[in-house]
Amino acid sequence: MDKLQVIQNLAAEEGPTSRIFKAIADPPTTSLQRLKGLTTGGLPTFVDVGNSFGAPAIVEDNFIQQLVENGKRVVMMGDDTWLQLFPHHFKKSFPYPSFNVKDLDTVDNGCIEHLIPSLHDEDWDVLIAHFLGVDHAGHIFGVNTMPMIQKLEQYNSIMEEVVEALKSQSGAGGLHENTLLVVMGDHGQTLNGDHGGGSPEEVETSIFAMSFKNGTFSLPSELDSVSCGLNVDAKPLCVGTIEQLDFAVTISAMLGVPFPFGSIGRVNPQLYSLGAGNFLSQGIKMEGHENDSNIVRWMQHYVNALCINAWQVKRYIDVYSASSVIGFPSEDLLHVADMYSQAQENWLHVVKGSLSHMNESCPSSSPALMRQIDMYAHFLDSVIGLARSKWTEFNLKLMVVGLSIIFLSLLVQVFAIKRMNTFYESSLSTRFPEASVGLVFSVFAVIIRACSFLSNSYILEEGKVALFFLGTSVILELRNSINKAQMLLEGALFLLLVSALRFIMEFGLSKQADNLSSVASMLGTTHDHLFGISLSSSVSVLALLLLAYLLLKYVCNNSCQWVQKYVILGTILCYALIALHWILDSELLNLPVTLQYIGKSNIPRVIYAVGIAQLVALVINQLFIRKRTLYHLNDLTSKIIAMLSAWSSAIILLSGKQGSVVALTSVGAAFCIMRLENLWQDATDGTSSNVTFYSLPTTQWSLLAVVLFFCSGHWCAFDGLRYGAAFVGFDEFMLVRQAILLAIDTFGFSLLLPIFGLPILITQRHSNNEKTQSKLSVSAQLSQVYLMYGCMTTISVACMVLCVTIQRRHLMVWGLFAPKYVFDVVGLLLTDVLVCLATLYYIDPVEDDSKQN
Repeated sequence: MDKLQVIQNLAAEEGPTSRIFKAIADPPTTSLQRLKGLTTGGLPTFVDVGNSFGAPAIVEDNFIQQLVENGKRVVMMGDDTWLQLFPHHFKKSFPYPSFNVKDLDTVDNGCIEHLIPSLHDEDWDVLIAHFLGVDHAGHIFGVNTMPMIQKLEQYNSIMEEVVEALKSQSGAGGLHENTLLVVMGDHGQTLNGDHGGGSPEEVETSIFAMSFKNGTFSLPSELDSVSCGLNVDAKPLCVGTIEQLDFAVTISAMLGVPFPFGSIGRVNPQLYSLGAGNFLSQGIKMEGHENDSNIVRWMQHYVNALCINAWQVKRYIDVYSASSVIGFPSEDLLHVADMYSQAQENWLHVVKGSLSHMNESCPSSSPALMRQIDMYAHFLDSVIGLARSKWTEFNLKLMVVGLSIIFLSLLVQVFAIKRMNTFYESSLSTRFPEASVGLVFSVFAVIIRACSFLSNSYILEEGKVALFFLGTSVILELRNSINKAQMLLEGALFLLLVSALRFIMEFGLSKQADNLSSVASMLGTTHDHLFGISLSSSVSVLALLLLAYLLLKYVCNNSCQWVQKYVILGTILCYALIALHWILDSELLNLPVTLQYIGKSNIPRVIYAVGIAQLVALVINQLFIRKRTLYHLNDLTSKIIAMLSAWSSAIILLSGKQGSVVALTSVGAAFCIMRLENLWQDATDGTSSNVTFYSLPTTQWSLLAVVLFFCSGHWCAFDGLRYGAAFVGFDEFMLVRQAILLAIDTFGFSLLLPIFGLPILITQRHSNNEKTQSKLSVSAQLSQVYLMYGCMTTISVACMVLCVTIQRRHLMVWGLFAPKYVFDVVGLLLTDVLVCLATLYYIDPVEDDSKQN
């Protein structure tokens, strides 16, 4: 707001003709839901989040529909979402594509091109100009960045032009004599520039309204609750408060159109007062009481608006309760009906008392009008409170069915694990007490973590909770290493990597542009300093070089099929292209536009093409060029490395410069899990059951996957999606393509790489006695490890579903629990699909062994 000086100056200098409001939105704060809420006056529907990238037309009664039906001419320019929501409502429209979050200027420049000329036209009654640059700048760069500042300064200059154009034509008989200017945001932003959740930063935004009609006045203190202070120029500045829910009915009342049928908002007195100039010039002025007379006349108009407002809300609640399957509780309906009856009865007395003063406004009637306003306001506030607490219909029968299905599937997985363990396990000795410690810890960690979802605080800190359990398991293994005096280096390295993951996770919550630069700032440099930028870029490139070196070393030191070898070499080439992409995109180089375009568009497309070719080659190799060998653990290792390398290029590219650091850290952690796994093997001489042996490493693998989700800059909320990743290499929007890229970025480190890399645990266990392992045995253990991994995921999701069921009336259900539920369910579905695909890829038909014999 400090950058929008024109708004602050107008609010401080124009007196009661201009006001600034803090507007409170209802979560979730996605743009689609906010536009629907602003135009319909209803509470948001959570499932509308799924339509954010393809909004259907609004079928509910809404403010725009009422304007059109009452002969108002509406002109729209800017965000093309308006045209999707209202396809046939605008007299003229100038839509611009809005989904490319990396584009800060196209929509804004389109608005600027048409806005000022339209202010001199007489062919519209309502003009909507929806700018998007600030929204996109927040998504890509964050709030405290130069692109954001530049956008706000641009908006400030545009608003100066708009105000000047309106003022120049606002005289008596002028084109804009009765014009109301409203400048507003549909939602707020976190410090990272994202939105979609229910935090105060996301639900709080601003509305500036200015009337160019003379005759406004100061509201009574009872209706004018504002907080006042000094702006940056030490001028007095007062800010009111308005619910976004109230916007549709307030503007409808000011323009004289019917309220939307589904609105449950209340006409806001402060915003409504800006239209007072339209009727205060009418009526008889009482000498000596002109201001009091104006106040009374305005209060009469306001009570009339509230009377219609209350009637409309009462009618809607009655219709909703009669047609709804569940509706509102009868005692609550009786309570609000009683309040409405009392308000209406009191209004009749007020009207009768004012019949003797038909042609005058008596100041003594002000207390009666104020009581009536309070009664209507109390009724409307009660309805809003009831709606917010009981709005969503929960079908408990279907919820029980869903819970039953997911818990039944969990029991089936547990039974399958136990059955396979009994059928395929080796002859057990009684010596595996240390291995059973790992099993007990695994069960404890999985169950406790799942139960933690009952608390909203633990959901907010899910990444740190998972990291805590991972760190605890590392301490358990380090203790085992010290007792055996073996693999102390691996244990200490694992503990160091867990500490590094905690450090990386903090930067994962920041915008990508600032992540690694924050490291430089901790060393005494700033983001703008060349050394700081060079250091952050060098860390990313160095991590990428180490990854390439590890792949090259594997190819040189191990025998693998030619297809797998060329896939790995192709990945090394892609790593070089990623480094080149970062260099061409660097702020350090002032490169020609052609080279910048090659770096931003052509190189990512080449990497995508190579990645697709690698995956196709591996699938064809698995189907038609299968290597038949009885003892195939080395071949399985090559398959794993090749598959991971094929996916890694696109994932690192989409994750930005932090991606290579996260990838290198995850490789180190996976290496430690594999190496420390041998400690349990040595403890049992290879005689422990699969469940006992694999429980701890599989649990660590699962916890590491959760930690990587947060380290890569994501969290379980809609503002935790990195929308900019969907446009790496592309400027134009295509729903399927951008959805795939966004999904790879979101779940690449947490699902794709961990699931396709999980079989490495099998190869490590049997590396010392490889000749004793048949394909049947390895395939069975591989299936069992995937079942255990899937079971751990299912336990977490089952508890999350149970938590959402229990907390369905919680204050944070839509802002926190519901998004977490959506992410977990989508993650479970993807986990099941990926486990099936990985199983088909890694497990060869068992009959090959018999043919070999």
